[in-house]
Amino acid sequence: MRLTIRHATTYAYDPPADRCALRLRLYPAVSSSQRVLKWAVTVNGQVIPALLTTATGDRESVWTKSSAASEVAIVAEGEVDTDDTAGVVRGLKDTTRAQVYLRPTPLTEADKKIEALAATVTGEKPLDRLHALFNAVADAIEYKPASTTSSTTAAQALKAGQGVCQDHAHVFISAARVLRVPARYVVGYLLAQDTKLTETHAWAEAWAPEIGWVGFDPANRLCPTDRYVRLCCGLDAADAAPIRGNVSGSHQERLSASVDISPTTGQSQTQNQGSEIQSQTQQ
Repeated sequence: MRLTIRHATTYAYDPPADRCALRLRLYPAVSSSQRVLKWAVTVNGQVIPALLTTATGDRESVWTKSSAASEVAIVAEGEVDTDDTAGVVRGLKDTTRAQVYLRPTPLTEADKKIEALAATVTGEKPLDRLHALFNAVADAIEYKPASTTSSTTAAQALKAGQGVCQDHAHVFISAARVLRVPARYVVGYLLAQDTKLTETHAWAEAWAPEIGWVGFDPANRLCPTDRYVRLCCGLDAADAAPIRGNVSGSHQERLSASVDISPTTGQSQTQNQGSEIQSQTQQ
């Protein structure tokens, strides 16, 4: 499927920020199932090319401004051609060891409830157990927009029994690591079929022996299809944030963001961004 995407994010500062430094991971990953036909990232109209490809196969760049800025407008847009591989990740230039993703983080630290959830998972093969896990997570957490924040942990979301795609992914990752299965957080775009879901999205990938990385989206009870576009990955949502940086000299920040995604033969869909993509700016 060929998808046209436009992702716009604007930060407004009052008073103007003295200086800004942003890490941008807004460049779709290249793999056997995802081909970038054209893509551009601009900040205040300036084209920002990708500077490097990380060990995980993600592309990123840095934008800085040392003079006063009252607004920072970031636009990522282009076309991506995708295939449905039932979530199996092939051809990604990833040189990291899977065991790196066994490391817990504050957002994915397991508690007794998560350990108990992991203990319920059964299956003859590793892949069967991973499918059982993402269904168990979907059963345990009701999708409820705006019910959590970017700082909500996996343990807190599971205890509350509700959350958004970030929470589904964090609980899946935490429980997978309890089972000694490497798992990581993925950020990208989703051409939604259900209006309750946003087009910016998060899911998880887990390591299956003899297969490699496989994507799991508990929020939708499926593995990523050709309606998904993968941006980047990390240990958790904070680590995988596509926009992150530092701003000094301003005390108030207003964020607005939107994503428009359309297939070449379909009607575009637009919705304001919620907490699904974690664009972090630390003051």
